[in-house]
Amino acid sequence: MNQALQGMKVIDLSQVLAGPYCTMVLGDMGADVIKIEKYPNGDDTRAMGPFHNNESHMYMMVNRNKRGMCLNVKKEEGRDILYELVKKADVFVENFRPGVAKKLGIDYDTLKELNPALIYCSISGYGQTGPYRNKGGFDIMAQGLSGLMEMTGEQGGKPVKVGIAIHDLAAAQTAIQSILTSYIYRLKTGKGQYIDVSLVDSGLAWTVWEAAAYFGSRQVAGKTGTAHRAAAPYQGFKTKDGFILIGAANQKLWETFCLHVVDRPNWMEDPRYLTNSLRTLHLKELEKDIEEILSKRDSVYWLELLEQHGIPCGPIYTYNQTLSDPHILEREMILEYVHPAAGAVKTLGFPAKFSETPGELTKPAPLLGQHNEEVLLETGYSSGDYKRLKQESVLN
Repeated sequence: MNQALQGMKVIDLSQVLAGPYCTMVLGDMGADVIKIEKYPNGDDTRAMGPFHNNESHMYMMVNRNKRGMCLNVKKEEGRDILYELVKKADVFVENFRPGVAKKLGIDYDTLKELNPALIYCSISGYGQTGPYRNKGGFDIMAQGLSGLMEMTGEQGGKPVKVGIAIHDLAAAQTAIQSILTSYIYRLKTGKGQYIDVSLVDSGLAWTVWEAAAYFGSRQVAGKTGTAHRAAAPYQGFKTKDGFILIGAANQKLWETFCLHVVDRPNWMEDPRYLTNSLRTLHLKELEKDIEEILSKRDSVYWLELLEQHGIPCGPIYTYNQTLSDPHILEREMILEYVHPAAGAVKTLGFPAKFSETPGELTKPAPLLGQHNEEVLLETGYSSGDYKRLKQESVLN
């Protein structure tokens, strides 16, 4: 099958989530990704459960479509192997704390001497510059600094972490788009470049509505539960047997909701609810009024009625319900591959559906050091070199 990034060679020295997710997507699109794990135990997620035949499912989720090496780059011969790989690479991804790559002799200034066309992407908590550059930065710290935790949850409640590692994934997406942008630039000019991506910057860049409110009126985003900051009704509402989501977020939908769903035409004349802005100002009153009606019937009744009248709505699922939903399954968002040690492994599918160059599962996540010899032979080393390097603790 033809894939968009066939021919791109990626050297991946990242671990855990942001970097591996970035390189997984490049691999899904056809790039030859060589994941180089630290000697001797590999990526930290290999030690995180759940496990299948001693293989971490977390590791397998974000390291599919890669070949794997376990290389001791602290040793001179380990660095020399990496240098040989870099000479033929298009992209290099790492997520060391700033300064570590330079100490190891694998920083951008060193590697661009070997390959001036190299696209080198560093992913870190706070970036390569600024007063916080040397701080250790995990996703939760980025959520705190970016303001996300203070705007997540219910009013009056404690700060709440977003349910997924949102800054890690934002950094991964930023790295993907930056690498592909740089790749296009290189195709035009032949020039490589350095990319500095931080978890904090990447997540902060997504707070566009909140920034607009602050820059426009000095309004500081606070907790709104499931509600929208600038549209109502647009949130979760309690029914007789649970919660549903309703998005009557413009005037036409609001009027349809009043007339045909809750049978409250008088709300269209209520001075509190005349416009979207007024409804947002009186959100708690609106929520109480709507839930008083919704609490009389089950969720399925209201969802069917809302759908009938063209008002965006939906359930609030538990995650196991999500993964068994017929729409999710038909969209092929759950795939399965066979891993050499773990056997059949389920994984998430490809979110973008390409007509000409679709994503493809071509390789399971590698065993630790699985492709050491294969990659060495491609680089010009011999089988004898491989055996010697294993004995000398350069390879696992």
